[in-house]
Amino acid sequence: MLLLFVSGCQSLGYYAQSARGQWQMVHSARPIDQWLADDSTPDELRIRLELVRQIREFASIQLHLPDNNSYTLYADLERAYAVWTVFAAPELSLNAYLWCYPVVGCQAYRGYFDKQAALDLAAGLKVRGFDTVTGGVKAYSTLGWFDDPVLNTFIEYSDTDLAGLIFHELAHQVVYIKDDTVFNESFATLVENRGVEAWLADTAPAGLEAFEQSRQYDEQVISLILNAKSALESLYQSGLSEQEKRAQKARVFAGLKQGYQAIKQAYPENTSWDRWFSRELNNAHLIAVGAYFDQVRGFNVLFERSGSDFEIFFGKVKQLARLDKDERDEVLLIPGIDP
Repeated sequence: MLLLFVSGCQSLGYYAQSARGQWQMVHSARPIDQWLADDSTPDELRIRLELVRQIREFASIQLHLPDNNSYTLYADLERAYAVWTVFAAPELSLNAYLWCYPVVGCQAYRGYFDKQAALDLAAGLKVRGFDTVTGGVKAYSTLGWFDDPVLNTFIEYSDTDLAGLIFHELAHQVVYIKDDTVFNESFATLVENRGVEAWLADTAPAGLEAFEQSRQYDEQVISLILNAKSALESLYQSGLSEQEKRAQKARVFAGLKQGYQAIKQAYPENTSWDRWFSRELNNAHLIAVGAYFDQVRGFNVLFERSGSDFEIFFGKVKQLARLDKDERDEVLLIPGIDP
């Protein structure tokens, strides 16, 4: 997740809350070494910060992710989420509502440090007829503009989730393309998944089986969601009346929830998607998931064509980033084509 906090053309209110939020984070952060040297640091936090140092070292040495001060600091924001985001789409379209910024380009979401501001934006868009979804986000990347700290919002994650989040956010500092949320997030998701796999193989091979089972569950759920997204894209482009489209849209979402219950029968102990499916789903939910997973399969093929070598893979992704969007999409949506 990227936070778009620098924007001279946005409203003064949005700029002000973004500046305040980023200042709070920078002001609260202290080097992890200082936390570890402080006798008042709780033992549980000390253990987690030691693990972060190991993950951070692995990221730089083994995964060739940026070796800088990001995730070498820790901050307690005294809240559950770092930021809140809003995704939106028309009622009968999967074309994401876009917010544009002079530095990072247009993105399919809007980020706020102020939860109420995010809720107010979503409510205003809903009144205008848009499907919306608002959610808390545990971490974000500033693309290297600041030293992104480890936060209390995710320090208690499981070991694999903690490693994955750090790998994901550091990946945004490797390659970032303006105006292409799906490329940026799908690339970071691939680095997250493959990075955790490499980390477990190196440090805790006994955990690989559980990780693989969890990933199989995730892949089935994500495939189910993306298939529903594809079905709706075809529906919205069809010549049916708006009334017929609404009726079929409802059936697609009902089928999506039924499909998830079938998957749950095979993975009864995995609950990571339960909350997502408990909501009243709409187009914005599908856009939010698609942003992170639409092109992961293509990036996975590119990773394997790179001999599962992160350094070579990053080089290929940088080559890919120089292509026009249509050319990038062709490579990533038709696996097997090398840029």
